[in-house]
Order: sequence, then structure tokens, then C-alpha cells
Amino acid sequence: MSTIVEAIALTKYYGTSRGVEEVTFEVPQGQVFGFLGPNGAGKTTTIRTMLDFIRPTSGSVLIFGLDPRADGVRVRTRVGYLPGELVLYPRLTGEEYLRTFASLRRGVAWPFVEELAERLLLDLARPIKDLSHGNKQKMGLVQAFMHRPDLLVLDEPTQGLDPLMQQTFYALLDEERARGTTVFLSSHVMPEVERTCDRVAIVREGRIVTVADIGQLKAHALRSLELHFDGPAPSAAFEGLPSVREVDAHGDELSLSVEGPLDAVIKTAARFTVVNVETHEPGLEDLFLGFFGTDGAAPAETDREDQS
Repeated sequence: MSTIVEAIALTKYYGTSRGVEEVTFEVPQGQVFGFLGPNGAGKTTTIRTMLDFIRPTSGSVLIFGLDPRADGVRVRTRVGYLPGELVLYPRLTGEEYLRTFASLRRGVAWPFVEELAERLLLDLARPIKDLSHGNKQKMGLVQAFMHRPDLLVLDEPTQGLDPLMQQTFYALLDEERARGTTVFLSSHVMPEVERTCDRVAIVREGRIVTVADIGQLKAHALRSLELHFDGPAPSAAFEGLPSVREVDAHGDELSLSVEGPLDAVIKTAARFTVVNVETHEPGLEDLFLGFFGTDGAAPAETDREDQS
């Protein structure tokens, strides 16, 4: 399996301000690779450096084995890119905008553009200046997907999309993955990464702290459960379970923080009369606490790429 993206000690400083430092990772062909981190962690800087929109302070990156600076046209011809801060041409209609991009890229099948717009419920006849934020995001997605690129680089792709359109986006991504397309997806939304990615790099304060399979992330993420019983919450029954980190009882309600499999929790709860169960998806803070612990050290069993 060939490597589509390879970053080696990629570093970018803005004067004395940190962008990213010593970022190293590989993305093999056909993989959906998540780049996960909070806002300001360095995700967009990495992408812009990858595509030669800004130049690195040191280190290097190869796309399709090519230097994006020396072979920029050859690289960008095969890349579909959705920036995190999308800027469109407000006086054009959606069709005029996309036909302009199609003429630049060449080889774009217009019926496929129309199919993408139909699936995303995007009216191409409307002027871009009249579109909502969500519809402008759809325009960016069509522009990124329409030439069937070998590499999709998507920076926060679902921002502004309603839940129905998010599901449509996930379906499009699944189809591209099945076609063999490689995807580099930047996000700070844990459920999105969990739904779409095969492998994830976690970036924090400009450095990659670990690269892991999505299953490893799910195994270490802290999940919050609230169990409601028909009587006083039996907190003692859950204390000491291997997957339970915290137990907090209030009357008939029991709040649990659980790391990893829920099997032991569910089997224990089944010994009592449960009136209701509420679960909360883990956020980034839960992921960092569950995956790294309070000292910030990744577990020994993870597939870690040393950044030092």
C-alpha cells in the first residue's frame, strides 16, 4: 500500500509564535485519516503547509511522493480541498462558481456535480451572496468532491451542516473510501471522527502526541452515563468495577464515568430495576483525560509516533 501523505518533522513558526512543531505522520492510500485537536492546536497550519499555501520553517511533507512546492500543479490537480474558512465569490450563482472551477480542473463530469448538489439539497441557481452558512459549506463540499480527486483534504467539513446533511456527507465519504480515495480530515468533533476515520492523529499545542487506530481511541475515551432506578441508587454495586472511573449518587440517580467497554456496567445494572438510561458522547476533554490521563502521557499499548 503506497503512502499518499508523509510529513517529516514539519515545523512552522509565525515569527516567535508557535504554529506546529516536529509534526510527523504517514497516511496510506485509501485511509480516512483524522487530525483531531482543539481549536488553535495547529490543524489548519498543518494543512496549509501540506498544500504549500504557507512555507514550513523546517521539516518537509510529500504528497503522492511529490514536493508540493516544486510540483504544486501536479499535486493540486489530484487534491480536493475544503478550507476551514471558506471564501466564495458572492456575485456568482452556485452553477457559475462550480463551472468556473470545473473549467480550471478539466475533466469534471457535470452530471456528477448536479448529483452532488441534489444529494446535498443545494440550489445552484441562487446567487452565493443569498446562501446561508450551511449552504455555502455545501458549495465547498461539492467543489472539493466534484473532480473525484485521489486525495481529499477537509478542514472541519461539517461545520454549519444540519444533522441530515451531516449524514449525507458521511455517505459521500464512505463512497469515496470504497473507491480508494485517501482522506485527510481535520476536526475537533469526537463523534464525527469516530464515525468517519480509520486512524487518528491527536495534535495538542502544535505537536502530535499520538497516532492511534480509532478503536484505541474509543477504548480509552471516558463516557458519561446516568442511570435512574426505581429506588435509592445502588452506588456500592458499581464501585470497583474495572471500567468505572467515578460514581456519584443522588437519590435514585447514579452518574458514572466509564472508560472502555460498558459490559460490566450493563450487567451490574441489570440486577436492579432501571427506569431510564442517559448517555453522553465523549468530548475532546473526555478523550484527553481517558486516553492520556491527568499527566498527559499516552498509554504504552498505543501505536505512537515519536515526535521528539
